[in-house]
Amino acid sequence: MVFAQAPPAKSTASIEQLAESGHCREALPLLKTAITHATDPETKKRLGLDGVHCGLSLHDLDSAAGFLRGLSSSFPNDPEVLYATVHIYSDLSIRASQKLMVSAPTSYQVRLLNGEALEAQGKWDEAIAEYREVLNRNPNLPGIHYRVGRLVLSGPKTDENKKAAQNEFEEELKVDPSNAGAEYILGELDRQDQQFPAAIGHFERATKLDARFADAFIGLGRSMLEDGRNAEAVAPLQMAAKLRPDNPAAHFYLSTAYRRTGHPEEAQRELALHEQASEKVRQMKQEIETGVAEPQKVVH
Repeated sequence: MVFAQAPPAKSTASIEQLAESGHCREALPLLKTAITHATDPETKKRLGLDGVHCGLSLHDLDSAAGFLRGLSSSFPNDPEVLYATVHIYSDLSIRASQKLMVSAPTSYQVRLLNGEALEAQGKWDEAIAEYREVLNRNPNLPGIHYRVGRLVLSGPKTDENKKAAQNEFEEELKVDPSNAGAEYILGELDRQDQQFPAAIGHFERATKLDARFADAFIGLGRSMLEDGRNAEAVAPLQMAAKLRPDNPAAHFYLSTAYRRTGHPEEAQRELALHEQASEKVRQMKQEIETGVAEPQKVVH
């Protein structure tokens, strides 16, 4: 009896060539198998990127997302993977938005997308108008009053705008009492007005709603310091420094709290950490500015 021989398995190089020459329908299942056996990191990365691009070209979003998850797990800090991730998620977003506009053109979700697009372009008045239309249709939709409030605060710094923004955040909390961001901004606005008891109340609620909200802990501790409640300020500022050790403000205000409560050594330690964190922020900002300013090399 003559047994038929199985066709030879394709090499990794030939699978990559299939994918990169546009034969994605044939390449995609082969890529899924090959990447599970790849041991060389560079090969695994190339197979994964080819899988993502083939999935997108075939409109197989599940496969594209699966390859992308694998790449993000194996190469979390790889510049090539991060760059591809930005564009892939952007492409997925565009495709989903186009499908939404075709399938449900009169839905409030389309108005919400329009508002987000206008907001990204800095057209804040137009964005607010879109969000207002969303609220007209869905007055109890969470997050919309919050968006409007933030945009109002982005405009001219007038008492009228400040009051209007406060009203939006208060309305948001009526719709969604769990919105820690709204509580935080209301606390910050009260702190700026030196309404410290009210500010402390908002910040405390924000930290209870989101136990990892470092800025809310900073706002709480800072408001307590400004209200003369120095000993009470220590605990929230310690938590802020623990949550965000890279945040200079957390160390600065904690240093102040330690100094005011008679702990000079701890105060000095936190002041040193403040200076270190500030220097890291300066270096990072300089690196970003240098990277943007430097002319990009053109690869021929």
